[in-house]
Amino acid sequence: MKTIMIGDRPVGEGHPCYFIAEAGVNHNGSIDMAKRLIDVAAGAGADAVKFQKRTIEDILITEVLRQPYNSPNALGATYGDHRQKLELSENDFHELSAYARNKGITFLASAWDIRSADFIESLGVPAFKMASADLTNLPLLEHVARKGRPMLVSTGMSTMEEVADAVEFIRRHNDQLVLLHCVSNYPCDAASVNLRVMHTLKDAFGVQVGYSGHEKSGWAVSLGAVSLGAVVLERHFTLDRTLPGPDHAASLEPQGLKGLLEGVRTVEAAMGSGEKKISEAEAAVRSRLAKSLVSRCEIPKGMVISLDMLAVKGPGNGIKPRFLPLLCGKVARCDIAEDTLIPAEALEW
Repeated sequence: MKTIMIGDRPVGEGHPCYFIAEAGVNHNGSIDMAKRLIDVAAGAGADAVKFQKRTIEDILITEVLRQPYNSPNALGATYGDHRQKLELSENDFHELSAYARNKGITFLASAWDIRSADFIESLGVPAFKMASADLTNLPLLEHVARKGRPMLVSTGMSTMEEVADAVEFIRRHNDQLVLLHCVSNYPCDAASVNLRVMHTLKDAFGVQVGYSGHEKSGWAVSLGAVSLGAVVLERHFTLDRTLPGPDHAASLEPQGLKGLLEGVRTVEAAMGSGEKKISEAEAAVRSRLAKSLVSRCEIPKGMVISLDMLAVKGPGNGIKPRFLPLLCGKVARCDIAEDTLIPAEALEW
């Protein structure tokens, strides 16, 4: 699998999982709230904080924009008003990009249309995130791929054939690709996640894979994704899950985000190299708890050792129990006291 670079951070197998704190549109159109979200992401230790950029009139027809929107999460009378309320201005994005840089966290944004992609590029982002909604938007994927920057592409609500088309179009211009398994349901229940799809994508396309989650089951699914090899993990977060807006209910609150990140790093530390060996920490425990061959009774020098003279007991720093059959029939060359370790030289008798 090809390791990619997002800024100066290598992303791929053998490297720490790249954690994207997805602020998305959970700023509800407020730059002050957006800055607070950056503070939370940076404070939690995320690698990147990500927002979303749309040119509303470029992605939806007029009829849809004019439809009344009566959802409990509505921020406007029509769907167009609602979506427009969730947009930040270009000046806001410039300010937030600089703010994130000062906080020491990478600034990213999803590009939902060509004009947004070109604007995001002007911010100097080190990578592009493409939403599941645009997995079949091959003209947009190809436009972004031509920019030559790493692409993190979510694959929710799509078929394998559609993913294959997207990969083909991207690879015509760009081989810096991570496919993110995703289930486009907000929030998503754990039984619908199907994390093994990450392996399916990896095997089918020979790419690095990750997970973009909206599950409502806390940290367990995301940690499972990391243990299965996700090199990128993206999770929505919010200041308050009860706020109105489309994604708050499927998001982690600040303490949850911090806890998940700590869990990710703990899982990574626990994964290890895969080599089976006795660790330094286990050596003393093994000596105390493992078993050895011991004398069940006193065995005088010259005695032929029989099975009923031997027992298996701790500590574990003597002859291993597997050698029990070899000792039977041997002649003791020294006195062996009752209930003591059989001397190691007994194997040579």
